[in-house]
Amino acid sequence: MLSTEEIPTQEAVGQAQAIVADAPFSNLSTRMHQMFPQLTCAEIDRLRRFGEVGHWEAGELLFETGHTGPGMFVLLEGRVKVYQRDGIGREVLIGEHGAQHFLAEVGQLSGRPALVNGMALTAVDALLIPPERLRALLVAEAELGERIMRALILRRVSLIEKGAGGPILIGSSSDSRLVSLQGFLSRNGHPHSVIDERDEDALRLIEQFAAQQEDMPLVICPDGSVLRHPSMPELATCLGLLPDLDNSHVYDVAIVGAGPAGLATAVYAASEGLSVIVLDSRAPGGQAGASSRIENYLGFPTGISGQALAGRAFVQAQKFGAHVAIPVHVKALHCAESPHRLELKCGGQISARAIVIASGAVYRRPALEGLDRFDGRGVYYWASPVEAKLCKRQEVVLVGGGNSAGQAIVYLATHAAKVHVLIRRSGFEATMSRYLIDRIRSLPNVIVHPNSEIGRLDADETGLASVGLKKPLPDGTDHIDTRHLFLFTGADPNTDWLRTCGVELDEKGFVLTGTSADGVSACDLATTVDGIYAIGDARAGSTKRVAAAVGEGAAVVAQIHQLLAVSAEEAVALGA
Repeated sequence: MLSTEEIPTQEAVGQAQAIVADAPFSNLSTRMHQMFPQLTCAEIDRLRRFGEVGHWEAGELLFETGHTGPGMFVLLEGRVKVYQRDGIGREVLIGEHGAQHFLAEVGQLSGRPALVNGMALTAVDALLIPPERLRALLVAEAELGERIMRALILRRVSLIEKGAGGPILIGSSSDSRLVSLQGFLSRNGHPHSVIDERDEDALRLIEQFAAQQEDMPLVICPDGSVLRHPSMPELATCLGLLPDLDNSHVYDVAIVGAGPAGLATAVYAASEGLSVIVLDSRAPGGQAGASSRIENYLGFPTGISGQALAGRAFVQAQKFGAHVAIPVHVKALHCAESPHRLELKCGGQISARAIVIASGAVYRRPALEGLDRFDGRGVYYWASPVEAKLCKRQEVVLVGGGNSAGQAIVYLATHAAKVHVLIRRSGFEATMSRYLIDRIRSLPNVIVHPNSEIGRLDADETGLASVGLKKPLPDGTDHIDTRHLFLFTGADPNTDWLRTCGVELDEKGFVLTGTSADGVSACDLATTVDGIYAIGDARAGSTKRVAAAVGEGAAVVAQIHQLLAVSAEEAVALGA
């Protein structure tokens, strides 16, 4: 048996919430009745209008790991064995199910590849509900749909705990490329397992695939194919995460960015019947998705992680039929004609009648010599369970004094032996919420160094070794020995891809809204180009709060409806 890296239950559930979030951290063994509910005959009759009955002989596969999932199966007769089979042939039984049970997990809302195998043990009759009808079911049958949705979500969480159906990553924990791939899979809520390249079984696999050092990290996909030092898009393609993009299809709304603003737009637009696609280069949630705990968001008195909040919105958008493409990089916006066109770095394009700029901001990189060579090798721009595990029981340095920094400080303090915080000001009061300031003051292993800045980064043969200060601390200390530096030094607007379009930006690169091209006052979220809107952190004058971003996502849909209504009237007039 291969000794793969185990992920503690609480962290696994937290990672699962990058896509799915149902409840606070809990022991799934106490929720088996919710994970595998038994339907009544009356409930099955209500489901029949959404699917068709099929027959499978004993030994036939209803669904197979790595192959596009056909939807949700409602078992009428017979028994099905559900089991995990990974890319190197290992099999693990997950469970057996009979009549009145249903088989699916949350990926089937969008027809993603199956994460496990389902084989008929006896002759099976089942109602097969395809993804588009499954989404219709969840909306039309509210009470029953809620129970089904909860089960789908909990099953994904369980699969992540087991690493079922995901790729096997082989490499060194200090390899920035491995850390990046782990972070991508975790934030996208996808199962995976990791084997340290020094492990005996890992060495055997490396030899089996004749992998060289330049091939690391090595990734074994569920179908047995092998990727050598893959990029995130290559890994996503291998796992079937990227939908087929139709260059000829015209969407009502294309949203660039899957942060709170973009996901809110997707939920409201798709729920109102508009055809929607959301594009993001990394993962749902944007910067908010990297927040370990948001405690001042309305309606969550105990707080909620950024991953969980983004996960709920992500599932909600898929429930209403929004298409989501991650990771997809938008290269340029072309808006000289209608429909507008998004040019993708992968070579394709997306056309839409309305474009919503929700691309947020990119982390600001301090002007430090040699900073690039430490990316993923000691320098990080967010604090997820992946990074927390790397610095467990070690000293870390964090730079920043805003709310994102505060949330990261509180989170890292539960893992690291000591957290040194460097801030240029004399205190947090001007930049951080009071509840975070009070929380940080109560943490015994957090040391705040006011009026301090980084001067240099020192390295040894393995990576970052220490952080040098611009001026010594009051006790004369001029450097801090650490292998882990977290930078929360602000962000710049992610709007470079707009240079090919006439969308007007301010001097800092934020998108100007509220004035039309002829100078006449327009709706608040409209840019200087008709049919192009900006919301969230990329918009000039935005509040830079999650709640505000969500509100703008809802508001922009009303403005898009006005645009589409006018366009429809003009089309009718021309036809007349």
